[in-house]
Amino acid sequence: MLRIKGRVLIGPDEVRDEVWAVGGRLTFDPPAGAREVTTIEGWALPGLVDAHCHVGLDAHGAVDEATTEKQALTERHAGALLLRDAGSPSDTRWIDDREDLPRIIRAGRHIARTRRYIRNYAHEIEPEDLVAYVAREARRGDGWVKLVGDWIDRETGDLSFVWPRGAVEAAIAEAHRLGARVTAHCFAEESLAPLAEAGIDCVEHATGLTEDTIPLFAERGIAIVPTLVNIATFPHLAERGEGKFPRWADHMRRLHARRYATVGAAHDAGIPVYVGTDAGGSLAHGLVAQEVAELVKAGLPAPAALRAASWGAREWLGRPGLEEGAPADLVVYGADPRADVRVLGAPRRVILRGRVVS
Repeated sequence: MLRIKGRVLIGPDEVRDEVWAVGGRLTFDPPAGAREVTTIEGWALPGLVDAHCHVGLDAHGAVDEATTEKQALTERHAGALLLRDAGSPSDTRWIDDREDLPRIIRAGRHIARTRRYIRNYAHEIEPEDLVAYVAREARRGDGWVKLVGDWIDRETGDLSFVWPRGAVEAAIAEAHRLGARVTAHCFAEESLAPLAEAGIDCVEHATGLTEDTIPLFAERGIAIVPTLVNIATFPHLAERGEGKFPRWADHMRRLHARRYATVGAAHDAGIPVYVGTDAGGSLAHGLVAQEVAELVKAGLPAPAALRAASWGAREWLGRPGLEEGAPADLVVYGADPRADVRVLGAPRRVILRGRVVS
């Protein structure tokens, strides 16, 4: 039995003095006759959310269970106790049976156009098969499907939208019919309007948002997960690829240069913004605190950036925060993260389903 005492942040403006973890669940009513209680003091938040990572994946494709476990434990150590896996070829359902590992919301395996994505990551198909594969991944996932919206076109030497408009519209409609939401990897400008108009629910990265597409996203409530810690790698990618694709390299540098302005303008327009790191491909896991700090650099107020990794992200994904009877998943800090989000980089205690795990 745990007593978490100090400042329990139910929401950005709702604070309580204490909460209890009894039998792995939260309660705000002190248990009668409680004995052998461990008290933890500090500033408590619901377990953080990494809304774009890849458990069971590395730069070359699927990894073994030992590596997958290490990735999940790294996220847990950072306080990320709810993960949206935005595409993986690995079967990670065994994690659901582990009480010591974070919860995962899966988007199935990436769905990409043939030879238009990273090797060994995605189902690589042609447009006539898109609806069938979306239906398959909608049934396999946890309420999400992941498309690859744009990638480098070897003929033009630059990023381009990979799907015909009609195929995307039919595929998104099928996912919605099956009760799944759809998200898409998109770096460039070209893919955003057709995906938005086709009914997409979310876009990953979204570096190509402009003054033309930001109002469209805001009007339709389309969320973005900017993954700024990943966008930081664009100059390196451009340097490696400019000998073969100079036009693409220049484009990537321009997208990188305006990344903060893009995210700030999206937030100011009312587009929902959530925290995701894109860990598990070429990036290490456990970067959720760095991504929150990046959102602040992009102009989000600290409480908004914090909400994007905690209360707001959990609500968006349909998972509880610090509520009566909810799973006791909390992170406790030594200072108020609303005042300085850098506090998130040093959890004092991580509590998962009522047990102190870090």
